Amino acid sequence: MKRDDRRQQILDALVRNGAVQLDELAEQFAVSKMTIHRDLDDLEGEGLLRKIRGGATIEPGSQFESDFRFRHLQGQELKSRMARAALDRVEPGMTVMINDGSTATVLGEMLVEKRPLTVITNNDAVMEALKSETGMTVIALGGRYSAKYNAWVGRVTERALAELRADLAFISTPAAAEGRVYHMDDDITGVKRGMMDAAAQSVLLVNHLRFGQTALHVLAEYAEFAAVVTDAEPSEDERARIDTAGAALLVAAER
Repeated sequence: MKRDDRRQQILDALVRNGAVQLDELAEQFAVSKMTIHRDLDDLEGEGLLRKIRGGATIEPGSQFESDFRFRHLQGQELKSRMARAALDRVEPGMTVMINDGSTATVLGEMLVEKRPLTVITNNDAVMEALKSETGMTVIALGGRYSAKYNAWVGRVTERALAELRADLAFISTPAAAEGRVYHMDDDITGVKRGMMDAAAQSVLLVNHLRFGQTALHVLAEYAEFAAVVTDAEPSEDERARIDTAGAALLVAAER
């Protein structure tokens, strides 16, 4: 098998399972463990996975988030439930900000149900989904394109946000714990923070598995959000922190 084909199969397995084991990969492809080590090193260098003891994962770490292309393929049903719950916060005529992220992308595609709206976003997938829709005014934030997040980031993006105002900002996160929200990427954190500062209210989107996790950069306190949308009940401790912060907890439970 060619190296590129082998690495693509490793990535496919990561999408299916979230993690792979070095020994199993070496046996599957009939190559040495050192060959698999090199494959994983190269893929890690491209920001596509995170090496762990005995293998690799695409699950977030304190300084790692998986590529948007992977996240977009995972958990579509729960993302749709969360997006549907978040959509209830939107009223026709609003100006809404949508950040990067796969759950935010699903929500962005649903916004047509609330038209007319003005949507401000750095999320390239949301721009593409809404740009031709009648009744939707799309303000696309420029800047430096990040393929890893499929989003526009950096100083230009943040400066544009400083000149805008919105009724509502939807902010997604890969980590929330101890009454705080985190992100591992400085550029992404800057844009999310800019959206929160420019919006009258912010709504947090967080997978329940991300509660209890931290990342390199602190983004915000729970108290800065009007609501927290998740897909299952968080722990009692985390729920108590959300309640103490005064944020409404919206659990998009499976029906």
